[in-house]
Amino acid sequence: MRGAVPRLSLTLLAAESGARLCAIIHYLVRGQLGWFALTIACLVPGYAAQLLSILWFRADGHAPGCWLLLLHLLQLGLWKRYWDVLRAVAKTGGGAGELLAQLGDVCVLRLLEALLQTLPHLLLQAYVVVAVDPAGFIPGVSAGLSLLSLAWALVSYSHFTFLLKPGHLSPPAAVILCLLLWRTGMLGTRVLALVLFARLYSFWVFAVAGVHWLLMSFWLGAQQTDIVAQPCRWRLFNCLLGAVYIFCYINVRPGPSKTRVAVFYAVSTWNALYSTWM
Repeated sequence: MRGAVPRLSLTLLAAESGARLCAIIHYLVRGQLGWFALTIACLVPGYAAQLLSILWFRADGHAPGCWLLLLHLLQLGLWKRYWDVLRAVAKTGGGAGELLAQLGDVCVLRLLEALLQTLPHLLLQAYVVVAVDPAGFIPGVSAGLSLLSLAWALVSYSHFTFLLKPGHLSPPAAVILCLLLWRTGMLGTRVLALVLFARLYSFWVFAVAGVHWLLMSFWLGAQQTDIVAQPCRWRLFNCLLGAVYIFCYINVRPGPSKTRVAVFYAVSTWNALYSTWM
């Protein structure tokens, strides 16, 4: 394993955070307090990933001190984890089991943070650009970097799953680039479709998204996804993943996924046609 993937992940995370801060200042300076408050609110779900990061530090035998707690309170916990991975890469050169575990932790946590925090921010800024201020440069840049960061979070998670296979072989750069283009295009079109629908039909977008969410949740339940052992948590996991499937497909089960991907795209196509008909 090389340090290019975590280094790029940290760079995009910093760029996305900087653009989000610029958007917050932009709305505050212009007196757009409604969009300012909504942008701030998009930060709150990200604390779920920070809390989980602290719990994993404790589970690994690292008692979180005041400094570590402060970093997570400032939502910089994943920055520290990426920094730890880069330091470990510099020392060992990659390939160690402990290093792979550290990379796995930060990839999963980053994906969770991206889905809970980056995705709502992306939807909000995209709506501002499309429906409120088409000439808004800062919201547009923030939306673009959020889209790229979210796509890369999915790609880095896929990269980690490659490393889990026998031999710990990293995919070629061309494969990673193709994955990034696929994820960016898929997320971009879904977000744009929902934003345009919300602009034309307002709150009806929640009805369309709700139907899609229910279909995906029931489908996941029918597959008997068993990576969460307790039935209550298993149902909650399927409901949360069903909401994610409104935007993108994430493979959480071992084995070939061609059939599941085909079903996902069939439902997504039906949802798009239904939205157009409405």
